[in-house]
Amino acid sequence: MTRDLILAPSILSADFTRLGEQIAECEAAGADWIHVDVMDGHFVPNLTMGPFVVEACRRATSLPLDVHLMIERPENLLEAFAQAGASHLTVHVETCPDIVGTLKTIRSLGCQAGVTLNPATPAEALREAIPFVDLVLVMTVHPGYSGQAFMPGMLPKVAQVRRMLDEAGCAAWLEVDGGISAATLSPVRAAGADAFVAANAVFKHPDGIAAGIRALRSAD
Repeated sequence: MTRDLILAPSILSADFTRLGEQIAECEAAGADWIHVDVMDGHFVPNLTMGPFVVEACRRATSLPLDVHLMIERPENLLEAFAQAGASHLTVHVETCPDIVGTLKTIRSLGCQAGVTLNPATPAEALREAIPFVDLVLVMTVHPGYSGQAFMPGMLPKVAQVRRMLDEAGCAAWLEVDGGISAATLSPVRAAGADAFVAANAVFKHPDGIAAGIRALRSAD
């Protein structure tokens, strides 16, 4: 059965001078999660926020905080992000030699465990992680910057991950991040995704945050 879709606005495109206010706007407009992109300047080229931003987001909203760790050695910071208020912690297979152990640690900290992979990494790399995940994230851009164009070549990977989850009887969310808009959401949804990260489509919508969220909902 198809689940209701989850919308997770990414604060990477928010106005940080009004971050709390804009998160509140997202919540009022019906966002389901707030997505936080953590980048270390090593695993990905950009450098963004740390646990202190997650803590500020937690004070601004009661929504789940969906934290994507695009960092080397994420195991060193899992506890800090959990204590800051993260609800989900998603790590990359590329940065976790012991992916199963890392996912178990995330769950032991009281967070939902997520796994993701870069566009060039085959979906098969996720297989051993699937029994231990609550969320699988497929990147449809190269991680690092918001505003990149959606990569339609990733649709078969989304469909492949959907089959892998279904065959394993895994109820994890299948989330997609990268170039999600009212125009791209529908084919990604058709491929099997049920959670969507959107940055510019929400925070840079010409008619405001609520209009951006409405446009995404109407695309389902």
